[in-house]
Amino acid sequence: MEQMRISVLDQSPISEGCTGADALRNTLDLARLADQLGFTRYWVAEHHGTPTLASASPEVMIAAIGSITRRIRVGSGGVMLPYYSPLKVAETFSILSALFPDRVDLGVGRAPGADRFTASALLRDRRQPAPDPDDFPQQLGELLGYVENRTPPGHPFARLAALPGRPYAPDVWLLGSSAESAVWAAENGLPYVFADFINPEGAAHAAVYRDRFCVSGTLAEPRTMVAGWAICAETDEEAQRVASSARMTRTLLNDGQLVPVPPIETALRILAEREPSSRPHRTIIGSPSAVKKGIEELASLYGAQEVMIVTITFAHGARRRSYELIAEAFGLS
Repeated sequence: MEQMRISVLDQSPISEGCTGADALRNTLDLARLADQLGFTRYWVAEHHGTPTLASASPEVMIAAIGSITRRIRVGSGGVMLPYYSPLKVAETFSILSALFPDRVDLGVGRAPGADRFTASALLRDRRQPAPDPDDFPQQLGELLGYVENRTPPGHPFARLAALPGRPYAPDVWLLGSSAESAVWAAENGLPYVFADFINPEGAAHAAVYRDRFCVSGTLAEPRTMVAGWAICAETDEEAQRVASSARMTRTLLNDGQLVPVPPIETALRILAEREPSSRPHRTIIGSPSAVKKGIEELASLYGAQEVMIVTITFAHGARRRSYELIAEAFGLS
């Protein structure tokens, strides 16, 4: 049986008392560590207009991460395609692929990565109140035409598929947390990543993806990855304590409040004063053996060959240690 692959999704969390610049430097530090520890890939997210997360430009961070790592794949988790020209995205990731051959992933998604106010500020044409989700399949098709050099000869933009980074090209993944994304990934023959940390009810969607998968020029069979939320420490008790900062951040986010990641003592005090959130949210928290078991169960639930771990802590050292313990538990090298 093929060994399960473990990867990292980094949202560049901003801790209370720190700056966005601090968070971005922490991302570079964690990427170096992940490369040394044997994780398969390191993806950076796209979020806008929030004091909680600093990763607003995945392509910039990919260039920086690629230049300081040796073997780990680097990519976007993901580029929010409705904001952008498919050609511009294709050209950017073509160049990244030329700079870091056979190491670049282009994860694309439809979600706004922001509230509606911020989403409107990101638009070039503000006559529309928000990105139009209805043309995403067409955007995706155009993007794949450029990246995979298969734009039909009669297409008005066919000659633009001669991207600057040829012969190198990124691996394209479709990200999602809904039924529609599973269908789009299947119909286009793309590898699929489901965001379980956003929607823990995605196993059925992953099954739909496998059932409806169409063989493509780049993928012969379904390839599923699941992104889950996990925090590991030496003991279950310490892991729960460290995780309180992320739990409080998530609780306030559910109430529409965006704050930097709080210190543990602040988080414990505020969580004790609030009603537990009723929104479903899967968490994998504990000692190395407990987290390993939880990650394996998550992979089995989704029929996934790879699990991508999202970890938010107040102290950067605690986040580093969490990934070290996970790498040790899975015997990565």
